[in-house]
Amino acid sequence: MKLADGKSIPASSLNTEMAQQMQQDRILIVVPHGSYQSLRATDVNTFRHYLASQYDIRDLEAQLSLMENEQFDRASQVRVSGNSKMIRHRTFQGFLVNSFQPIPAILNDVPITVSPPDGSYLFISDFHNFSIPQDVIVVGVENSENFRHVKRQQHLFERLLSETARLLFVNRYPQDQHRDLINWLKSIPNHYVHFGDLDLAGIAIYQNEYYHYLGDKCSFLIPEDYEERISQGNRKRYDDQLHQYGKLKAEDKRIAEVLSCIHRYHRGYDQEGFII
Repeated sequence: MKLADGKSIPASSLNTEMAQQMQQDRILIVVPHGSYQSLRATDVNTFRHYLASQYDIRDLEAQLSLMENEQFDRASQVRVSGNSKMIRHRTFQGFLVNSFQPIPAILNDVPITVSPPDGSYLFISDFHNFSIPQDVIVVGVENSENFRHVKRQQHLFERLLSETARLLFVNRYPQDQHRDLINWLKSIPNHYVHFGDLDLAGIAIYQNEYYHYLGDKCSFLIPEDYEERISQGNRKRYDDQLHQYGKLKAEDKRIAEVLSCIHRYHRGYDQEGFII
């Protein structure tokens, strides 16, 4: 932008290979200042045409605006540069929701009901404009199979979270992406309950990816029979995770006993075992 406005920039501020090529093409000239050098366009119109022909930067101002806008999409990129992949962009932003009871919600100021038929989920893409009643408890389900079969675990949630509580189940998508879900959870007052594996990795995921950001607004779902389940869990799972998570501490003191139990039995329990 400065070069296109006829101004000089420090030579070190531009990519070396790009700067050298532009000098060879006589688009830029070097202006010495003792031991310091700056770069300046030989002609601003020629400079802009060069960017358009060599780098598909057809409109500097529009491209800058595009790069500063977090909500840009591929269509905008095509209009500005002709290239839909100019800037890395996640097309699928958002997360999946499910429920075993109708949950009223607002999406872009329009009332909706979250009640997916069996065998389907609802994907919330525009999560910045998605809200639910404050008394609804948000339950994050770590594993896909448990999320798919929430109705087959209804007994577990009703016993631990009360029979009258309204529950909205959420699942991050893709599985390695939790930023969208965390940003939404941070923006709402609702309590969040994390339902994950009873093993070292499950505890680490809860603490590092949820408790770290939400604090006491979130909690870990601890079944009443957790010790019995862990004692019958998988020893290899514990051994495989020990190197990475062996020194894990209970930042959330409410899960300290679960963590101790995992170490006591040297086992971990997969949450799929809760599906009836």
